[in-house]
Amino acid sequence: MNAEREGRPTRKPTLGALLLGSMPFLAICFSVPLWDRIHPMILGLPFNLFWLILWIPLTTACMWGAYQRERRAESIAARSRKDEAR
Repeated sequence: MNAEREGRPTRKPTLGALLLGSMPFLAICFSVPLWDRIHPMILGLPFNLFWLILWIPLTTACMWGAYQRERRAESIAARSRKDEAR
């Protein structure tokens, strides 16, 4: 459901969700000096390729965590609104 259609303002994302959502971007883009090497080989892959492939499932985990934080924050806000209406 769209919050604006329901007549309530949209919420800002939580800090935890923003940090989890930006972690893959930061880990892939700004850690290049740390992993820009061929050796060691991990599972037969050069380390830099392994690092990039590793972040595919890690990105999914980070996005799931951000979604869970937002969902929890929304349920707390909904309970708060419900309590205020009483």
